[in-house]
Amino acid sequence: MKIDGVNSNFEREKLRFPFGFKGGYLTELWQTVVRLRSGNHSSVGLATQSVLYGDPVLFSKYSEAGGNALMYSLTEQVLSEIKGSEIDDHISFFNNELIPVSRKIAERITGLNNVNPNFVLNALVSIDNALWGLRSGVTGSTVLEDLIPEPFRESLSHRNEKVGIMFQVSYNMDISDIQKAAYQGYFIIKIKTGQPGTQEEMLQKDKDRLSEIHRVLKNYRTPQTKDGRLIYTIDANGRYYKKETLERFIDFASEIGALDHILFIEEPLSEENDEYVGDLPVPIAADDSVHTVDDVKVRLEKGYGVIVLKGIAKSLSLSIQMATVAHKQKIPCVCSDLTVNPILVDWHKNLASRLAPFPGLEMGIMETNGDMNYVTWNEMKKYHNGGKDAWTDAQDGVFSLNGEFYQTSGGIFTSSSHYESVV
Repeated sequence: MKIDGVNSNFEREKLRFPFGFKGGYLTELWQTVVRLRSGNHSSVGLATQSVLYGDPVLFSKYSEAGGNALMYSLTEQVLSEIKGSEIDDHISFFNNELIPVSRKIAERITGLNNVNPNFVLNALVSIDNALWGLRSGVTGSTVLEDLIPEPFRESLSHRNEKVGIMFQVSYNMDISDIQKAAYQGYFIIKIKTGQPGTQEEMLQKDKDRLSEIHRVLKNYRTPQTKDGRLIYTIDANGRYYKKETLERFIDFASEIGALDHILFIEEPLSEENDEYVGDLPVPIAADDSVHTVDDVKVRLEKGYGVIVLKGIAKSLSLSIQMATVAHKQKIPCVCSDLTVNPILVDWHKNLASRLAPFPGLEMGIMETNGDMNYVTWNEMKKYHNGGKDAWTDAQDGVFSLNGEFYQTSGGIFTSSSHYESVV
């Protein structure tokens, strides 16, 4: 398949309130829209940009709009580079062409020779999704499994009937809203930790926040878990510089009776920290620190017991490869959000639903939080041709999936008239 034509644009979507993580805050997210053409086929690919996620250091050097402009510029320039490319193997093209070219352009436009790989990967998501869409058009199949190369299919061969939703709790979410979520049936509560401040200030804030949340949730019950208790996941986004600080947080969780509720702690240590974590009393998940397949292998050697996939932040092509490495070592995977739009939620749902069920839960796990963060979420749902299908709305903290979802891949390969008009 030859890339005959390219185009791109973006829309700015406001958030309801400043969204805090990684020690910073976002007020809006840009939705990048890319169109690729190949012969008689064309495809539109979407991405939600998050510069704070991609590179917190770069984020802090520019205004919020300035950082977004840099990431969009990277996407635009990569499109110019790949126009005219002949693609036989999508995954090889992503690994050997897209990533190397993108890194060089990123260094040039930012003036930095150490741009975080996640910044580059985030900028490639819309292009990668458009390539998957082209593949669907060329083959005539809307079944994701049919489009995945044979070496990677086994790791995505499951068809879960349910995908449990990680309900995200940001630094400043009101405790009443957390209680409301539990009352509505959400049973996997993802708590953002690693709050702003020095390491000691951060640790104290994180302890106080966990204590506050556990005090109101510890007696809630759910039919979705074997013991009926709610589950917590902890996401520190690499803010803990030393394992010893993390151990102090874990000890505190044990003291207040919260440790048994914690399914795993996601990316607590900074990317540069290579301390062994397999001896901790709770599984540690790798997320931001895994940019390549080799990174996954390194983290598994360091005792990490869960791999977090971000198909909507690091690309579906890379996530499929990471899932295959984890699957071979029988390490469970979950899918984490980037506060993406409704169509991208279903892109990620296609990944989460095909992973092996998470041990002890017997379902896939994914995070989605756009509905609680975007000002125009309900309007954005109208842009999704499958936005009214049964699998798009949560019930009792899960997405329930059926055969139609798997046959149509949740409608992700069906053209959106809104985003078509944007490009």
